[in-house]
Amino acid sequence: MRGQLSAEMLVLIVVVFAIVAIAAIQLVGTAKQTGANIQNQTSRLSNMTSDAIKSSEGGYCISDDDCRDGISCQDYVCGGTIG
Repeated sequence: MRGQLSAEMLVLIVVVFAIVAIAAIQLVGTAKQTGANIQNQTSRLSNMTSDAIKSSEGGYCISDDDCRDGISCQDYVCGGTIG
């Protein structure tokens, strides 16, 4: 009976496929969670960086957004208060 698969061999193949499927599902779940964590940290870092590079009073600016909170941009220099 050459070329035929025994019942034990079929069970072994099914078990191996099941293990591979479980591992793949775990890896996909971990990859999604890791991607979300990286995205959150990137957003946090971007916010921190944008706040850190804002000019204080007397610094160069193009618009009020370039100056720290509460300071307006006047003639390309951060100075004065908004409002």
